This record gives sequence, structure tokens and C-alpha cells, in this order.
Amino acid sequence: MKRLSVLFATVLMMVSFTVIKAQKIAHADVAGILNVMPEMKKANEQLEALGKMKQAELTKLQQAFQNKVQQYQKGGKQDAAKEAELQKEGENIQKMGQAAQKDVAEKQEVLYAPIDQKLNNAISAVAKAKGLDYILDANSQALIFKGGLDITADVKKQLGL
Repeated sequence: MKRLSVLFATVLMMVSFTVIKAQKIAHADVAGILNVMPEMKKANEQLEALGKMKQAELTKLQQAFQNKVQQYQKGGKQDAAKEAELQKEGENIQKMGQAAQKDVAEKQEVLYAPIDQKLNNAISAVAKAKGLDYILDANSQALIFKGGLDITADVKKQLGL
């Protein structure tokens, strides 16, 4: 009986080492790859130009607003309607700034999506060609390709989800 347990434990260890050894893991410097892609450089230039244009528009509006505020303050008389108008204009400029940030973020998503897709396709092709199961991002240890066994459905079933 004791021999059988030792034999079983030995076989189990050998199978475990074989399974662990069978998985091929690699890493890639994703940031380094992205930095040398011409598409990424072009996208960053477009985003920078858009950001500068939006900032210039906002700066112009803010300066005009500041001039109005200074003129109102120099006038010396209190006018609730004029104060409300100035406050509303200030809020509008703030909303325009938020909209500008949103526009830049949306443009970034549009520009980066095909670049991300191209990079992911290249990583997948290399992984398949080399028979790799997993590829980690060298900078963040994030998993960027998975080709091994996915047990997500089994775990959900076990949890009754």
C-alpha cells in the first residue's frame, strides 16, 4: 500500500512538471515597439496638433472673458444680471474645456485602435509561429496574448454562475 502511494506521488509529480514545462511563455516590450511604429508617431503628432488647436481656442475665449470681467469690475457698479451673465459665460468656457478634452480622448481612441489591432495581430502571428502559449508585456507584466487553456467557463460553472 505504501509503495502504491509513493508510486502515485511520483507519477503525479512527473505529470505536473511535464504540464508546467509544456507551456511556452515569452515577453515583449510593447511600449518599445509602439514607440518605433510610424503609425504611432503620426497619430501622436495629430493628437498634439489637435490639442494645441483646442488649447489656443480656449485661451482666446478665456482672455476675452477676463477682459469682460475686468471691465465690469472697473465700472464699479453692481449689476446682478451682468454678474449672472459673466458667471454663465465662465461656466460655458469650462464646459468647452471639458468638451475639448473629450474630443482629444475620442480622437486618440480612433487613432490608436488600428495601431493596437495591428500590434495584436503581429503578436498573435509571432506567438503562433513560435508555438507560444502566453506573452507578457515586459514593462508591466500584463498578459497580452493567451493561447493556453482557458478555464473561465469551468470556474463559472463551479461557482454556479
